[in-house]
Amino acid sequence: MVLVAIKMLTGDQGKYLGMVLGLVFTTFIMTQQPAMFFGLVKRSYGFVSDAALADIWVMDPMVRYIDDVKPLSDTTVARVRGVEGVVWAVPIYKGTTRVRLADGNFQNSVLIGLDDTTLIGGPPIILSGKLADLRRADGVIVSADGANNRFARPSPRSNEPPIPLMIGDVIEMNERRAVVVGISEATTTNMGVPTIYTTYSRAKSYVPSERKTLSFVLVKAKAGTEVGPVISNIRRWTGLAAVTREQFEQMTLWYVIQNTPAFTLFGLSAIIGFGVGGLIAGQTFYNFTLENLRYFGVMKAMGATNRTLLTMIMAQALVAGAIGYGLGVGLISLFSLVIGPRFPFELSWSLFLVSACGIVLLCVIASGLSIRKVIRLDPASVFKT
Repeated sequence: MVLVAIKMLTGDQGKYLGMVLGLVFTTFIMTQQPAMFFGLVKRSYGFVSDAALADIWVMDPMVRYIDDVKPLSDTTVARVRGVEGVVWAVPIYKGTTRVRLADGNFQNSVLIGLDDTTLIGGPPIILSGKLADLRRADGVIVSADGANNRFARPSPRSNEPPIPLMIGDVIEMNERRAVVVGISEATTTNMGVPTIYTTYSRAKSYVPSERKTLSFVLVKAKAGTEVGPVISNIRRWTGLAAVTREQFEQMTLWYVIQNTPAFTLFGLSAIIGFGVGGLIAGQTFYNFTLENLRYFGVMKAMGATNRTLLTMIMAQALVAGAIGYGLGVGLISLFSLVIGPRFPFELSWSLFLVSACGIVLLCVIASGLSIRKVIRLDPASVFKT
């Protein structure tokens, strides 16, 4: 009977195609909107994720998220190093600066200053050059997104694309020279501004002078030591806030969601997209069953039980759902390739799993609603017309 159900499903090519397209659209909406939302969210704490070597982030107690920098004194690093359970502690600077380009334009950028000795906290992927090249005079590493777009020089020839920033090129920050020694693949910020890495001591010269410039202290706990007691020791002996990398990501995530209306609206649009897509899929399959009600009536008159008819309808829903979901996932993957890495778009196995469960749930609900009509159907009624 399952084969009969599949033949019924594919018998009318027009209706079958319409239902599958509806499920493809539903899968696309269910996946695309949450993927963009999660992409935006991930970028909000991308800098914390990039500095994966550190177990603990130490900061001013009033810091609420990664961009809420409350400068500390440079002596803070030595105080943290003296706490029991700490293997190493290094300074890191995070701020903004204005970059003067070769054509005289200015471009706002994120400036990261790494510990001069260890360079801990650097970009996770170096596309060209080496991280150690930051020790060269005036060396900076620029994110690939910035090098290819915001920092690109206009071509001297008309109708030709801009020329990307390359190793050896010179830029200017705070009236000081900086030489590009590498191109990195760092997490793009939500503002879309480039990220520039340099050493901590050099970063202080690329921004206006301030009495305190230290943004955070990155800490590694001793091997075999629980991070929790080390965090408690740092808080007790320094009076500063100390959290794990995951906790700092969560702090940033919730602050951004709660205080940025655009994130809230985008989250709501993702939920609405999921609901609208579900309604479309459910309505499509429900109509399909109603249009084939007379065939189910004939089968019922020939002795088919309600359980058999339920199995047939469930099989139709699951087959249509599987095909529509598969094509929808392929479409969303193609979409992510087309828009490229510049746009926030985070596809993950968990998102695919949730959208697959959503499609299955919708198919089951639509089948359940449809079978009620079939169970209540009087077989004799199909022969009266």
